[in-house]
Amino acid sequence: MRERIAQALLYAALLFGAALTLTPLVWMVSASLMPTGQASTYPPPFLPREVTLEHYRALFSRLNVARYFLNSGFLAVTVTALALLVNSMAGYAFAKLRFRGRDRLFRLLLSALVIPVQVAMLPLFLLLKELGLINTYWGVIVPGMASVFGIFLVRQYALSIPDELIDAARLDGAGEFRIYWSVVLPLCRPILVTLAIFTFMAVWNDFMWPLIVLTDESHYTLPVALAGLAGEHVQDTELMMAGSVLTTVPVLLVFVFLQKHYIDGILIGSVKG
Repeated sequence: MRERIAQALLYAALLFGAALTLTPLVWMVSASLMPTGQASTYPPPFLPREVTLEHYRALFSRLNVARYFLNSGFLAVTVTALALLVNSMAGYAFAKLRFRGRDRLFRLLLSALVIPVQVAMLPLFLLLKELGLINTYWGVIVPGMASVFGIFLVRQYALSIPDELIDAARLDGAGEFRIYWSVVLPLCRPILVTLAIFTFMAVWNDFMWPLIVLTDESHYTLPVALAGLAGEHVQDTELMMAGSVLTTVPVLLVFVFLQKHYIDGILIGSVKG
């Protein structure tokens, strides 16, 4: 009896926490469907009295949000793909390849984790300026191609791969790149999917760095464009909520989609021939 009561209390607490988490998101979607001015009334209604899509139409017809949406999608997908390639190769090298100074170099990389991101922004900006990458998409892509966190994540997972498996591949005549592509990557799929989720979300939601390096409005990402939009339409709550929905929903969909593959990767847990 006590176990049932404890289980019921646990489920009730979980449902309460889920409701607290989802309530702002539900109201954001609801407010985006309200007629102009309805969300600003007191007390604000939780559900729209009349559903309208006028704010979404305004975003795409008058405010050119489609361009910013495509910019964010292009940068997020490109950076994620390149980051998975570079971080996985570096993580595999630090985990399984033997070369002089490997451990010292890895400890040096880890020490960079204690440096705040804001401290590195100025030297990184000056370096990209010398390379002529300011106000280009490459100014956002290049800094995101590799990260200490990503290398560390893959390296720690790759350490669990048996050395005997890699040695057997070498005895069969496979080169290092073939071993990396055919043996290591399939085994690292769960952690790579996790890294893909983190990277995509970080790039999609990034505001500060695109604001610094992208000066042309046609290159703006969605968060940067919506920040400028908020300054012009600060009183239009419903329009701002519609823009927030456009920013949030793609990330949620990507997370839900990749979460399934992440679970499948854990359950499979083997190399396919």
